[in-house]
Amino acid sequence: MTQPATTSHCRALGIPPQPQPPSRRVLAPHGVRRPDVEPTRWSDVARLPSAGPVRTAVARHLVGGALERLALTAPGGTTGPQLTLHDPEAFHRRIGRHGLIGFGESYMAGEWDSDDLAGVLTVLAAHVDELVPAPLRRLRGLWVAARPAGDRNTRAGARDNVQRHYDLSNDLFSAFLDPTLTYSAAVFTDFPARFEALEPAQHRKIDRLLDLAGVGEGTRLLEIGTGWGELALRAAARGARVTTLTLSAEQAALARERIAAAGFTGRVEVQLRDYRDAEGCYDAVISVEMIEAVGAEYWPSYFAALRRALAPGGRIALQTITMGHQQMRHTAATHTWISKYVFPGGLIPSRRAIAEHSAAAGLATIADHGYGEHYAETLRLWRERFTARRDLVTDLGFDTVFQRMWEFYLAYSEAGFRSRYLDVRQLLLTEGTRP
Repeated sequence: MTQPATTSHCRALGIPPQPQPPSRRVLAPHGVRRPDVEPTRWSDVARLPSAGPVRTAVARHLVGGALERLALTAPGGTTGPQLTLHDPEAFHRRIGRHGLIGFGESYMAGEWDSDDLAGVLTVLAAHVDELVPAPLRRLRGLWVAARPAGDRNTRAGARDNVQRHYDLSNDLFSAFLDPTLTYSAAVFTDFPARFEALEPAQHRKIDRLLDLAGVGEGTRLLEIGTGWGELALRAAARGARVTTLTLSAEQAALARERIAAAGFTGRVEVQLRDYRDAEGCYDAVISVEMIEAVGAEYWPSYFAALRRALAPGGRIALQTITMGHQQMRHTAATHTWISKYVFPGGLIPSRRAIAEHSAAAGLATIADHGYGEHYAETLRLWRERFTARRDLVTDLGFDTVFQRMWEFYLAYSEAGFRSRYLDVRQLLLTEGTRP
């Protein structure tokens, strides 16, 4: 998630939110709009879709049956996580029309809640292949939407996609990240580490990547995806000379402030530049959770840029989220809730895709280590910090729908790692033999 992302419809919202408790939310006349959702900001959340009685009935049968089978809506409650429906008709209607996008939008609208959101989503992620009967999976194309052409990561598109997430507000990210402002998986000791602070765990992750890339005194380092500058700061403290690239103007501004405050202005240069336009030759290249923002169409360009920047004998350290290859292929062709609301243009690669594209660029994988459970813990801590600072987020101008969207995003991501649907890897690449 460290990759850099247009000023969003959510940024600087201006009008103070006027939320109602989810259990009191009601449909507008004829079930057309949610009266407590701002339609100009959240058109698809404010408006209930026209699903038709057949689609709604099918969703009620399939989804309702799955939730009961997984004991997520058992009457009287169970010892496991519970999903509470405030508006079953709207819930099933959204899912019947828009599938998993509708599921997420229904949460944003306050039509359902949970006493353990990450727990419910983890159960669903762990049984994702059982939720729809096998014969109906072949009809998937009837209810899933294709990715919008406007989300493609051309140079202009990548800039817009980056800004839509990462330029929301530095203060928003500061509200839930640790003081290092590191927006990627930490690495904990004595796992599970319920009592270790995020800051040392993030420094441990960064130091592992710097060690993997062989960064030390005099190293010429290229970082693709600046974040808010913590990796560049730690590399400079080792004596490296760092060029770091980002497409986020807000990240770049704060990273430069932090670098100047640390006295490393002469050692670190922050450039607002696309990775495809990287210049120079470097002993080491590091990119932390940026490939997920590239898009499958441009993975060849990404790995070609890494290879082009590498000096003879140089090393590339990557940190990347991964998913299974078949799941990746399905996701690549689908407009998802995450791609609609959180990471437009993004796609998590599989390890196979990384291996194939890096090899095609003349790179060999020397090391590959996974830390999936560490990411689940990182996301849990971020989510707890975010929910504990709701008043601050409200004061920043982010309304109730945004806050529910963000909580769902963090819990959804945590569930992906807890269920092992997702993993995060640290890879070492060096110059290999071109095929």
